[in-house]
Amino acid sequence: MALIGWIVSFIALFVGLALRQDMPVGGSGLLSALLIGLATLACPMLWRDKPLGISRGQRIVVALILLCATPMLLLPAA
Repeated sequence: MALIGWIVSFIALFVGLALRQDMPVGGSGLLSALLIGLATLACPMLWRDKPLGISRGQRIVVALILLCATPMLLLPAA
């Protein structure tokens, strides 16, 4: 489980930093902030001792919510 956390953390961090560097689309600033937040939530080193009382299951659920809500951010506002 920790290996999956490291992989997701690095991918989200690098994609978030790349979006901040380029800014190719209109909502990329918000999207990059969400990806960097996802990288923080997925990093096993930061959450090893449950510093805020957040369990592993709660972090996984929040990470999945962030991933599933990403397409809604890219929809044009009506």
